[in-house]
This record gives sequence, C-alpha cells and structure tokens, in this order.
Amino acid sequence: MIRVGIIGSTGYAGAEIARLLTGHKEVEIKYLVSRSYAGQAYQDIFGNLFEIINKDCTDVSLKDMAGEVDVIFTATPQGYLQGELKADILDKCRIIDMSADYRIKDVETYEKWYGIKHNSPELLQEAVYGLTEINREAIKDTRLLANPGCFTTCSILTAYPLMKEHVIEKDSLVINALSGVSGAGRGAKVANLFCEVNETAKAYGVTTHRHTPEIEEQLSYAYGDSVTLQFTPHLVPMHRGILATETARLKGKYKYEDIKEIFDKYYGDEKFVRVLKKDVCPETRYTEGSNYVDVNFRIDDRTGNIILMGALDNLEKGAASQAVQNFNVMFGFSEEEGINMIPMIP
Repeated sequence: MIRVGIIGSTGYAGAEIARLLTGHKEVEIKYLVSRSYAGQAYQDIFGNLFEIINKDCTDVSLKDMAGEVDVIFTATPQGYLQGELKADILDKCRIIDMSADYRIKDVETYEKWYGIKHNSPELLQEAVYGLTEINREAIKDTRLLANPGCFTTCSILTAYPLMKEHVIEKDSLVINALSGVSGAGRGAKVANLFCEVNETAKAYGVTTHRHTPEIEEQLSYAYGDSVTLQFTPHLVPMHRGILATETARLKGKYKYEDIKEIFDKYYGDEKFVRVLKKDVCPETRYTEGSNYVDVNFRIDDRTGNIILMGALDNLEKGAASQAVQNFNVMFGFSEEEGINMIPMIP
C-alpha cells in the first residue's frame, strides 16, 4: 500500500483527491492536513464521505510528514510549497503539487506573474510538468510533479497536436475559456457569492491571467520555438467545467481528414482524451465528474482559420483526477485506477 498525505485536504481539489483515493485499491490515506479544520472529523466537513473516511484533520507539517508517507499531495495556494520544500524532503517522499509553484521553469516569469518571490528555484529544473498524455515518460521517475491548472490543461491539450506538427501560425493563437465557479476555490469571497455569479457571465484577468505564461511555455516546447498567445478567461454560473474555444491561423490549405489524422496520431491511443465526431462541439456537461477531455475542431475556409474546442471538469482532469492519474504513473499502477469514472448527467 502507498501511504498518502494530503495538505490542503479541505479545499475543493484536496477533497476531490481524498474522495478519489478512497476508491484506489493501493492507497492508505495517512494524513488529511488542514490548518483551519485541525481536530475536526473529515466526514463532518464533507457529508458525502460520511462513514467512508473516518479520520480527523490534522496540522502536521510537510517536514514531519515526509518520513511517514510515500507521497504528499499539496493542494495549497501559490507560495506555500516553494517556501517549505527542500531537497532533503524529496529524499524521503515524492510530491504532487497542485499549485503553480513548480510549473514555470523561469523563476523571473513566475515572480512577475504571481507577484511573490520563489524560495526554492534550485528545484524548478527537477520538477516535471504533469500533463500525463504529453510527459508520461518523465512523470514515471520524478520526485516532484507540478500538476497543471484547469485552464492550462484544457487549452494545451486542445492545441498541442497542431502546435507540435507546425500546422498553425505559432503566434496566432487566441484562447477564450469559460470556467465554473469552483475553479476559484472554496475560500469565502464576495465575488463568488451566489448572488454575484448567478445569471451573469464576465471576463476577468484580461491580459493578466496567471495561466497565460504556463500555456505559452508548454506550447513553446511543443512547437520548438517561443510562442506568444492571447488568453482570456470568463466566469460562468456553473459549479464545474472548463470550455476553451481557440482560434488560430492555418499555415496552408487543410481538409477535415488532414487535421483529424493529426489529432488521432496524438490521442488515438489515449484513454482520457476523446476526439469527437465531425461537427460535434464539446460540452462541459459531457465531461462532468470524469477525467475525460473532449476535443474537436472546425476549419473555416473563408478566413483561413481553424477553431479548436476543448472541454473538461476543472476539479477532475483540471485538478484532482489528473493528479491521481499522475500518481498512478509515478507508482506504476494502471492509469485508470481510481479515476475510471463515467461522466455524469445531469
């Protein structure tokens, strides 16, 4: 059995990791860490886990936990892990981090976009970016995994095959993405109150959203050259989901079959990336509660552009279930173990 600790276990992502791992046949959840709820029974906080997880929350430190578990999931805000993590901790256990602390390789870029100093830049090069379908081999042996964000997972996987094959102009990509309210976390914020988000939709973080450099960096690796793109997120009144609509300039004349062949080349053997039938647009409801990403495209012969579309559940493939998928790769389990959920409707 793999002994697991979860720091930030009472946030949405942390709670999803705990829920998923209860169904994993090779896991023992040893620590559920929450400073705010220390001493409280986990099932009293999350009633869906009543008589399923019979443990109390604790406030044990990362350092003290490291010698007693095999892996720690850190579902914590930006800045926590890079302020606590040292190489000697990685000698004792592996880390799967849900924040952006180790996603961006360039420390100056991280500090610019997140507005905080990075306290362990020496570990940045060791960290592996946890897009399983792209970095599977590197994920197997890493001690430090940077689990991607929800917008980034959807945006990157939707555009990756065409960037990799140089089918689109690399600096022509414009991404508009919609997110459910749970993407903002479980903390109490006025902007996320029911009356503030219901029956309305809005753009936010326009030109400044922190996922922008993460998407650019990963698509630059795919293309083999620096990529600059436009990313605009929107908040919509639903619990879960990400929908990305991406427009790019094609480099030449392509037929549907040409592009479909490229997507099938990269995702044809992937369990959790579904390339939809022709002219079927992805919908968030068809991925809800699952680790699936649905992608598709449409060529606009009139403009010479291609419209790329992707949908996923921001708390699952955009966070928790992708973290468990990466956990499975790291420890040699079937990737489907604990996360082979069928999307739920309604």
